Amino acid sequence: MADLSNQLNGLLANAIIFYHKLHNYHWAVEGRDFFDLHAKFEEYYDQWAEILDDVAERILQIGGRPLPTLAEALKLATIKEDPSKPDAREMVQIVLDDMLTQHKQMRDCIVAAEEAADRSTANLLDGPADAIEKQAWMLKAWLA
Repeated sequence: MADLSNQLNGLLANAIIFYHKLHNYHWAVEGRDFFDLHAKFEEYYDQWAEILDDVAERILQIGGRPLPTLAEALKLATIKEDPSKPDAREMVQIVLDDMLTQHKQMRDCIVAAEEAADRSTANLLDGPADAIEKQAWMLKAWLA
């Protein structure tokens, strides 16, 4: 289970960075899309707060230790912070790209969990992975 715990910590690292990035975009969005995107980014960061908590708790349940610091999350994350202030369209594209990265990562964790006969971890990630797939479709439609 150590390998799966490490994979889940990678997922946790990206979820932490993404959560903070969504907050930044929530605060920074401007323009005609302000009302829609301000609310949407808040919806997403509320969702990701739950995901990262569930993943951290699952890491503990399988005998691992969730990342204890932001510094460790930053080292492990493949999603990067964004100190810039992109326009609304760029924000949506970045959010979409980050979601797709995490979707693939979740699917990889599901496969690893199934190979380890760990249905609880696979079940935990199935719902969020499906939700991301639908959200990505909607963001792509918004960008079209």
